[in-house]
Amino acid sequence: MFRRLFDAPYLLLTLVSLFWAGNLVLGRYVAGHVPPVTLAWMRWALASLILLPFAWRALRQDYPLVLRHWKLLAVLALTGITLFNTIAYYALHFTPAINALLIQSTGPLMIAFWSLVLNGERLSGGQAAGISLSLMGVLTIVCRGDLDVLVHIRFNRGDVLVLLAMIVYGIYSALLARRPAMSQLGFLTTTLLLGVLFLTPAFAVERSFGEGFVLDTTALLAFAYVAVFPSVLAYLFFIRGVQLIGPNRAAPFFHLMPMFGSALAIAFLGEVPHLYHAAGYALVLSGIAIATIWAPGRAASSTPP
Repeated sequence: MFRRLFDAPYLLLTLVSLFWAGNLVLGRYVAGHVPPVTLAWMRWALASLILLPFAWRALRQDYPLVLRHWKLLAVLALTGITLFNTIAYYALHFTPAINALLIQSTGPLMIAFWSLVLNGERLSGGQAAGISLSLMGVLTIVCRGDLDVLVHIRFNRGDVLVLLAMIVYGIYSALLARRPAMSQLGFLTTTLLLGVLFLTPAFAVERSFGEGFVLDTTALLAFAYVAVFPSVLAYLFFIRGVQLIGPNRAAPFFHLMPMFGSALAIAFLGEVPHLYHAAGYALVLSGIAIATIWAPGRAASSTPP
């Protein structure tokens, strides 16, 4: 069953978007209750502890590759683990969800840009059309079918931070195509441990001078969710998905996040579904189909198995 799952990139990337949408909703929910660096540090520290018993043998086998490619691994850890999530959690203290969802929709564009700059990988016509179509679906959902909402959005420092986070994640996603020929577990655990190491000084400063928090049921459940689903599972799935189909073909799945985010709001926050949700979902799914299934773009053939 797990073998079949790991050979199904479109299902893997769909689950990644679901888990990350839940992470965004949860991050907004606990903003002000759990400090952002604390949430990020606990997320990756717990995820590392979960993975270590399973990855120990892989880490020993991959140790020569870690030494040989430590600079690339450090950059991947700094961008994808340390910076991206911490900046995003901090931004959620200052920006409303509608703005964050809109700006996160630039993810495929950021990945395409950095894939071109770093890897020389160009978008095919089908990929560009698919990204554009799915972006239209995202805008339909975010603007509730009314472009006047988009025109009157006011951007604040939180919005700038979300955009910065997406730039950082675009670099991480493009560089994944260059990752060493390490095992999935070895690679992920190595980058998580490095990410926690880089984040620890900021965590210590926040604990010393920042706001405190109560280790209550809400905090414990938040830590458990962010450690397992958007961390261990989502990163394993995302790395595998990019390995199978390449960063540009994986990029449009970012547009599923606002779709899942609105669905979660309907299911758990009591928001009422509208016709624009259905229209937006249809555009998103159509765009992803065009960009991934029918586009002839290059898969990540140079990526090690």
